[in-house]
Amino acid sequence: MHHRAAPLILALVLTLSMSQTPARAAGPPPQPSAAQIALGLHRLGVAGSVLYVAAHPDDENTSLLAYLANGAQVRTAYLSLTRGDGGQNLIGSEQGPALGLIRTQELLAARRIDGAEQFFTRARDFGFSKNPEETLRIWGRDAVLADVVAVIRRFRPDVIITRFSPEPADTHGHHTASAMLALEAFHAAADPKFHPEQLTGGVTPWQARRILWNRSTFSLKPTDDVSRDVKLDVGGYNPLLGESYGEMAADSRSMHKSQGFGVARNRAPIIEYFHLLDSADPKEKAAGKVGAGDGGLFARIDTSLKRFGGAAKLRGLVEQANAKHDFTEPHKLLPNLAQIDAALGEIPDATWRAEKQREVRDLVAACAGLFLEATAADFRAAPGTAIEVTATALARSPVAVKLDEIRFPFEPARAVAAALDTPGKAGGAAKAFELKASVKLPADLPPTTPYWLETPPDAGLYHADPALIGLPERGSPVEVTFAFTVDGRHFTATRAVAYKWTDPVMGERYRPFEVTPAVSVRLDTNVVMFPRGTAQTVLVHLVAGVPSATGVLRVEVPAGWTVDVPARRFALGAVGSEAVFPVGLYPNASGGPHPAPVVARFVAEVGGVREARGVVRIEHSHIPIQTYLVPSEVRLVPLDLVTGDKRIGYIPGPGDEIPASLRQVGYQVTILNEEALAGAAPALAHVDAIVVGVRAFNTDAWLRSERVNTLLMSYVNNGGTLVLQYNTNNRLAPLTTELGPWPFQIGQKRVTDETAPVTSTPATHPALTSPNPIGAADFDGWVQERGLYFADKWDPHYETPLSMHDPGEPAQAGSLLWARYGKGTFVYTGLAFFRQLPAGVPGAYRLFANLLAGGHAPGSKR
Repeated sequence: MHHRAAPLILALVLTLSMSQTPARAAGPPPQPSAAQIALGLHRLGVAGSVLYVAAHPDDENTSLLAYLANGAQVRTAYLSLTRGDGGQNLIGSEQGPALGLIRTQELLAARRIDGAEQFFTRARDFGFSKNPEETLRIWGRDAVLADVVAVIRRFRPDVIITRFSPEPADTHGHHTASAMLALEAFHAAADPKFHPEQLTGGVTPWQARRILWNRSTFSLKPTDDVSRDVKLDVGGYNPLLGESYGEMAADSRSMHKSQGFGVARNRAPIIEYFHLLDSADPKEKAAGKVGAGDGGLFARIDTSLKRFGGAAKLRGLVEQANAKHDFTEPHKLLPNLAQIDAALGEIPDATWRAEKQREVRDLVAACAGLFLEATAADFRAAPGTAIEVTATALARSPVAVKLDEIRFPFEPARAVAAALDTPGKAGGAAKAFELKASVKLPADLPPTTPYWLETPPDAGLYHADPALIGLPERGSPVEVTFAFTVDGRHFTATRAVAYKWTDPVMGERYRPFEVTPAVSVRLDTNVVMFPRGTAQTVLVHLVAGVPSATGVLRVEVPAGWTVDVPARRFALGAVGSEAVFPVGLYPNASGGPHPAPVVARFVAEVGGVREARGVVRIEHSHIPIQTYLVPSEVRLVPLDLVTGDKRIGYIPGPGDEIPASLRQVGYQVTILNEEALAGAAPALAHVDAIVVGVRAFNTDAWLRSERVNTLLMSYVNNGGTLVLQYNTNNRLAPLTTELGPWPFQIGQKRVTDETAPVTSTPATHPALTSPNPIGAADFDGWVQERGLYFADKWDPHYETPLSMHDPGEPAQAGSLLWARYGKGTFVYTGLAFFRQLPAGVPGAYRLFANLLAGGHAPGSKR
């Protein structure tokens, strides 16, 4: 190289700013290809930005995001107001915050494919909401609006696009509310009087140029007027990527696996329409449209570097770099990139200057062929303990790279002064440089858990450090920084410490490094039912986060409850060793009404420190292993329950937890799979009732066969009880299988208010009387909703003993269909037992027991 300018500090440091590359899974450091370098060089000359806003993971238009980020090459981000923790889960049993954690990572996995960035607000997905007024009341309108404004002010988009209309529509209340808040934030972000506490650290008010509604092509009718809308084909082909944006978008959307949203790759044109909602341009606002032939989404917005006055030198350098790029020798661009970095001071906008500096410095690392990695000897360590960390550096281009220093976490920098090997002239491989260090973690380093789960949330809002609001996740506190000199120029790069191992099937794998408590106190359940005062046992798992952990396990229960051994000593061995203690609990006999539910806490006292949280890990192959902490508490629920016949055959749905709930209260549950129901003598003769889990017919093709339907109907006809929980039936996935002895149709109706009054018609119906008398109190304490996917049409043979409705709506009778068929009973129910039983709702257990009994008294013959 001939350029000998003064040393430049090129910082490749990932920070918690709003200017960041798409988050990466725990895995090998990124190694861009020559084609990706070419795209990155072109992106250096682009300075436009778009923020897409909707309510949930999977609401985003991945085709549009892929086109904007890779075709238009503008900075693109998706703001999901919630993390999707109120939805259903098709890949596991995780619900609530754990599901939100999965869906957060699915969004990040999607963004790694389509190239957009990802942000969130603190809003909780509290379940389906039928109107935006309810949504905004539960969320807290001002708090979530402030979060949207904070993202806009930091990201500074030229254009904001909503997925949904802000006008009332037949859709999820969260959807409409997301558009209402985006429209309000469009103005509020520019008002210095709105949440002025946000305006620190270089953050200033921001006025986007326009906000548009991306009209869904699924809901467009032939009569809809789109003449005033911006029309855009986002399905083009990118030869550098070797795929179309529709193909990329399909792969991105298919990462929403917990929702079952895998889709086929689309290679056809994809036409999108955008309706103007508001504009900062009075003429455009008055016209009610962006206009035709003048740039579409970016009409009258300069998305080149020309938008920055005085940046002529910078523009010329970027053009030279693009013209010079040699796909076979990208390292020759390094002098040009250094000049570009020096010229970035011409950009007066601090946000754009930082973004372009990041882009340039990522390109420097890519063109120099640098591989930088920081790995730990174990995937976990506790605060105050030491962990061996290995820093690896490898240069794979002919450019001379000198490693100056390595800064291990929580330690001063270590001078290295080592020249990295470069590939030989004949193409020989370079040798990696490694340096190991024993790193002691600070004693006050917080254990690993998502930042929004550190404190208990409100009904509609998580709590978080204001500096973290908007971010998908917190950066790792355990990082290694490398300082280099490349041909006389200096730069740094930071890598989060990860754990790497070789799986005999999957090959090389990575997982995030975890900071764990000295002792994890994890329970085998979070709810224990006590039917008629019976004693129950809780298994307590103590896992060592430090070697030779000793202490006392204490069980803290309120008055009126008894623990068999309130305190017991424990001694654990190596890190990761585990001891399991069975703890017996029971309510004191009083002869009166059953006591109210209480909470028991399990605490491990270790060296004067009380550890009262357990480590939970979520492992699915499409996302990095996730770790979070849960309180070591269990809800103790007394229950007045008569179970009747106890032998249950269960056909589980995805992530089904009801079998474990039924076993807790005394049922003998046998899982029935395809093999159990095959053959001449299927295993049905020895069960008193069969239960089918939620969405089982949607996910298991073998259930939809005529043979299985005939088998189940024959079982009912001969005296058995069949309880079928909800399945979905819609235009995307129509359910054509007959499910009952007579026709009925599953619709979209639901009751989302978990406190909605429930009436019975008649009150003497067997489902409401035997073996447990059901009254209004049995519908107290339900969680999230009454039910969903009710039947909306049915044959007159079916009885509908329950009626309920949300406020302002007509009564709905399809939550429970009941029919005698031959000697037995068939039941379809959309009531959300899949939420109520694991949550320990007493009345839900009592009603479900009646359904299992088929209206028969205990011990009666069928």
